[in-house]
Amino acid sequence: MDSIRRIVRMLRVSARASERLVGISGAQLFVMQQLADAGACSIGELAERTLTHQSSVSVVVSRLIERGLVTRRASETDARRAEVALSPNGRTLLRRAPPMAQAHLIAGLGRMEASERSILAQGLAALVREIGADTQAPALFFEDETSSLPRRTRRKSHEET
Repeated sequence: MDSIRRIVRMLRVSARASERLVGISGAQLFVMQQLADAGACSIGELAERTLTHQSSVSVVVSRLIERGLVTRRASETDARRAEVALSPNGRTLLRRAPPMAQAHLIAGLGRMEASERSILAQGLAALVREIGADTQAPALFFEDETSSLPRRTRRKSHEET
């Protein structure tokens, strides 16, 4: 349990620092940092870079587009393909942003032996199954699921409680 606590704490502290310093969620900042490293790319490529599902990345990217931090456009090489890229405002925000713990986590996993990663994946999958969390789609770390609701719906829900 101590190891799980340490990882969760590292991710939580990192996400809070992102929100405090630059005003966006840790998940949004992590996606922006991946775009800074990769350049313009598709949602699928971004999902691969963040090691998460395309639908989760798509929700985060939509929020970033709404804030003017990311743009979506047709690819210059294939008009059928949409690409997302940092906007000038996004690049400015990134210069003030802290490094994200997710990047450290992914790098750490990459340094592990393949056999260690396999054992870890099997053990975590068993734990997820045992606690009943295997029915939920995995989202990016600490992305507030309620923030995807339209503003009126969130207010209404808040007023009802």
